[in-house]
Amino acid sequence: MTTSDSPAAPAPQPQQKDHGRAGRDLPAAVGSAAVLVGAILLSLFFWKTAFMGIVAAAVAVAVWELHRGLSAKDVDIPEQPLMVGGVAMVVVAYFWGAPALVTATAVTALVVMLWLLRRGVDGYVKNATASVFTLVYVPFLASFVALLLSEGGTTPALGLDLDDPGVRGVITFIAITVASDTGGYVAGVLFGRHPMAKVISPKKSWEGFAGSVVATVAVGVWLVTSFLGGEWWVGVVLGLIAAVMATLGDLCESVMKRDLGIKDMSQVIPGHGGLMDRLDSLLATVAPIWLVLYYLVF
Repeated sequence: MTTSDSPAAPAPQPQQKDHGRAGRDLPAAVGSAAVLVGAILLSLFFWKTAFMGIVAAAVAVAVWELHRGLSAKDVDIPEQPLMVGGVAMVVVAYFWGAPALVTATAVTALVVMLWLLRRGVDGYVKNATASVFTLVYVPFLASFVALLLSEGGTTPALGLDLDDPGVRGVITFIAITVASDTGGYVAGVLFGRHPMAKVISPKKSWEGFAGSVVATVAVGVWLVTSFLGGEWWVGVVLGLIAAVMATLGDLCESVMKRDLGIKDMSQVIPGHGGLMDRLDSLLATVAPIWLVLYYLVF
């Protein structure tokens, strides 16, 4: 604090790294992505059921991030019942399928709404609505990964079994979603000129979306024909759906962050921000990918 009438000299601002048009620290982002992909592949390689542990942990972290983000608008969702219920939803989806998932989702929603009654009337509707939104957005959609993996059975077995349709489905789902993000990122950085939704996400361009479509269709056709033994046109359908849904998922999360007035959901992943900043595309694509594979491939 200064006692002089003259204005104090402005404090020197810390120099920020210029990440160019990418808008991120690329080395850190690539390193973090490699660690995450490595953890996923290792879990599938040694014991596929362990992959459900990664999904459950991701659900818990994502709920924590949404609680943190929503609090910026004085919305207070109950973390504990959402985390416990979310993990339970993933587990029952894996071992007992879609009917059990629907039941667990309904029960968790009711428990959360009852839990909020302990706080009284003030803000009940606002907090309950945000809680049910969180429940559907994170654990319910994430549970489709469990449904996908369970296509090959849930009997505990060690070692990677590439003949297991569930393992193949999960690898396909992750690869095609990563292809969408990567294709869109590269095409957007190199050729992006026309913003797709300038107010929502200034860096997202129609050229980037075209890159996503090309990448997902190419990867989709390759994986469906050579890895899953399906028809080439299924790969085209899968690629188109993945590109559209991944883009919508990214835009929806961008809208949420702008509404909440935050840049990232957290900083738990170097170079990426929060876990939700990476899960947005995956959560958006997993249900339609499961649906296409379930009816057209498996």
